[in-house]
Amino acid sequence: MEDIALMRALPGMAVVVPCDYNQTKNATVAAAAWEGPVYLRFGRPAVPNFTPADEPFEIGKTYVLNEGKDVAIITCGHLVWEALQAAEALEAEGISAAVLNVATIKPLDTATILSTLAVTGCAVVAEEHNAAGGLGEAVAAATAASKPAVLEFVNGGDRFGQSGTPAELMNAWGFDAAHLAEAAKKAISRK
Repeated sequence: MEDIALMRALPGMAVVVPCDYNQTKNATVAAAAWEGPVYLRFGRPAVPNFTPADEPFEIGKTYVLNEGKDVAIITCGHLVWEALQAAEALEAEGISAAVLNVATIKPLDTATILSTLAVTGCAVVAEEHNAAGGLGEAVAAATAASKPAVLEFVNGGDRFGQSGTPAELMNAWGFDAAHLAEAAKKAISRK
């Protein structure tokens, strides 16, 4: 729950959080070719394999998996699948949600994040991590340095991790699609 913060603080460290098997395999190949240290973060939950097997992984790139105009769901790792499910549920309610897979948290692709926020005006930043030092703070810093946007955060807060099955933990911590969709609606209401 605190590893991204620890690794982001190290000078020159690339922090990579792939979302499925294909992206993990391709990120590992990219890490081997990267000049400098790379931290690859892998999780336990089983998620569908939904990224193209032949898509080259680029360290420093955010992948736009769904275009949207009302809200963005900015996330990484296993929560990307939950974000896609949340976007589908929101679409059924007439809400257009962009989904950004921030597979590299450091260096952060601020251009893609900011261009998406220029369209949506608000976002949910979701991560399986503490509130301090992770993706949420990186996105907040990028928006504060450019053009602030409404941000809602879904994360582990300021507490230690717990034990349980991946499904139990995803639900207990509010990391599932239903919670992400509710956070998206809250972000939209604050625009």
